[in-house]
Amino acid sequence: MKEILTNIESGVLTISLNRLEKKNSLTAEIFRHLTGLLTDAKSDGAIRVVVIRGTEQVFSAGNDLGEFVPTSSVNETLPGFDFLNALHAFPKPLIAGVCGAAIGIGATMLLHFDLVFAGDNARFSMPFVNLGLSPEAASSMLLPRLAGYQRAAEILLTGTPFDADKALAIGLVNKIFPASMLLSHVETLARDLAKKSSTSLAETKRLMKMGDSADIERRMSDEFEVFRKLLKGGAVQEAIVAFHEKRVPDLSKF
Repeated sequence: MKEILTNIESGVLTISLNRLEKKNSLTAEIFRHLTGLLTDAKSDGAIRVVVIRGTEQVFSAGNDLGEFVPTSSVNETLPGFDFLNALHAFPKPLIAGVCGAAIGIGATMLLHFDLVFAGDNARFSMPFVNLGLSPEAASSMLLPRLAGYQRAAEILLTGTPFDADKALAIGLVNKIFPASMLLSHVETLARDLAKKSSTSLAETKRLMKMGDSADIERRMSDEFEVFRKLLKGGAVQEAIVAFHEKRVPDLSKF
């Protein structure tokens, strides 16, 4: 699909988000395609490392709000949650290259990557409360563990954006590079990792994650149920209408 570009070279699958006119916002169709790519890469011996990246200007603005139409018949599953589960379960090294905006799921998905590198223009935001929603990607558990409760509370309860320096300080990213250099650095590192023993890499990753895996899966399931319930609520409707009307939503009555 044109919104997702892929390239396999030297054992590295590079997945490039390519919906620039919408700031790489993610639709149900895009989520399904990403999940399929990860599922295929999991069993493809030719793929040893996966990179997900945007451009030098933007990583992802998160869910496409145009698809968030609250209804009493919300599907039992949401493609974005299937994608997050695929990320969490992916056994091979995952690397993210983040420049520009990383918003909502565009930021929380990074908690499931093994290595995250940011451009100096990166800006992160987890604005779920500002949309009348709740966190996903097990971020309600992983972010407090990573950043400490108070810093995680500031991010999740206020939805305030933060820059690459803060992302580095809380451990969300490994290193910051000039935006013009970031993506080439990520590709070089990915190729270097692909030269290592794939079994050694997979076992090392499994051992590091095995103690938390069940807890993460339970938290993601709990978050999904809350998210699905809130998606039917009036606060989300107000937030979406306000978004289209280019005004600040009034969520104080919900």
